[in-house]
Amino acid sequence: MSPPIIGVTGLICLLVLIGLRVPVAIAMGIVGIVGGTVLNGWFSLGFILGSQPFVTTSSYALSVIPLFVMMGAFASRAGLSASLYQSLHALIGHWRGGLASATIGACALFGAVCGSSLATAATMARVAVPEMTEIGYDRRLTSGALAAGGTLGILIPPSIIMVIYAILTEQSIGRMFLAGMIPGLLAAALYMAAVYTTVRLRPSWAPRTGRPDRIEFAAAIRQMFPILVLFGVIMGGIYAGVFSPTEAAGVGAFGAAALAWARGRLTARVIYEALLETAATTGMLFMILIGTSVLQFFIETSTLPRVIVDWIDALGMPPIGVIVTILAIYVVLGCFLDSLSMMLITLPLVFPMVTALGYDPIWFGVLVVSVVEIGLITPPLGMNLYVITASVDRLRFETVAAGVMPFLLADAIRLALLVSIPALSLALPAWLM
Repeated sequence: MSPPIIGVTGLICLLVLIGLRVPVAIAMGIVGIVGGTVLNGWFSLGFILGSQPFVTTSSYALSVIPLFVMMGAFASRAGLSASLYQSLHALIGHWRGGLASATIGACALFGAVCGSSLATAATMARVAVPEMTEIGYDRRLTSGALAAGGTLGILIPPSIIMVIYAILTEQSIGRMFLAGMIPGLLAAALYMAAVYTTVRLRPSWAPRTGRPDRIEFAAAIRQMFPILVLFGVIMGGIYAGVFSPTEAAGVGAFGAAALAWARGRLTARVIYEALLETAATTGMLFMILIGTSVLQFFIETSTLPRVIVDWIDALGMPPIGVIVTILAIYVVLGCFLDSLSMMLITLPLVFPMVTALGYDPIWFGVLVVSVVEIGLITPPLGMNLYVITASVDRLRFETVAAGVMPFLLADAIRLALLVSIPALSLALPAWLM
């Protein structure tokens, strides 16, 4: 059996193991070890197993991960999700469909701090659904806005997924953050446009609410101000050269803890739970990174990426056709895998192919981060849809699937714009860095 065939067989076995509920890190490790032994022998693989875990996890750049995870842990316990929603509710809730747009905006801001689309969707469901249900919003609009809004968190920086992509592909974290700003804001704007279009066609889905008075408006601004300051300090500090992304993550973690203290929520139990969550999440991420490094050794020695590039050249497929095909595969995989696992499994295969075609790695990173989240809200197996269904009492999956359709159309428009206009991703990094 030739090395490329062994590589393909290993990838099929990997998907089978994941389908059997084997943890992703363990599945990648098993395939990498078995495949590496078959291709290179036990001695070569033993050298990789003896050195690669330390090399992978000892990088100073990786210290940004537990700090950003800690920031999200303290932020969620400081009640920031409820504060963001209440503030945006007061500011735009009186618009037709304003509460759905407020939900999307709150998901975007909270997700940027939290770093997980699934956690954002579950947290915001507990905050937004009771309010929208009481006012009379249709559950299709409510659940669709929640599912779509939850996907914004990993695109709008600071984003753990972007950090991991930058480290694995040896790109600048600061450039990745900048590259995600305009696409993230574009996604939020298109989602709000989807809400506006939906309620114009179906006015009964979103009853109007009263306008806030000046006191409520001012209170909303005051409530949102500390959160915006924290975000501004993190991002502004990076691009002003005051501190590195790792130091910015430390500032963010301290700032989130300070916000929890200022709100009277920084108890000993909260500190314990936040640190425990940080340790557990970081350990899980590092285990996946170790598994990825072993799998990457197997994929590279199988020469599969080179064979695929040569095969595409022989087909005469234009480079943009290759990109569109890769993105379509990501959408399908997103129905079965979470965003991080999907990206880590596929990058050893697709990244050499994309760079060989001459595309910018930063631009491709934004595309990858965008499209892996689209898969999470694609019926019938999108994971975000099941999280929303489980988080809301008496909510049917069919209702969520119907509600998310306008937002999938908005995603298709956004993806087409990002592919056809690379400047949307690359203009800010080129201008500021």
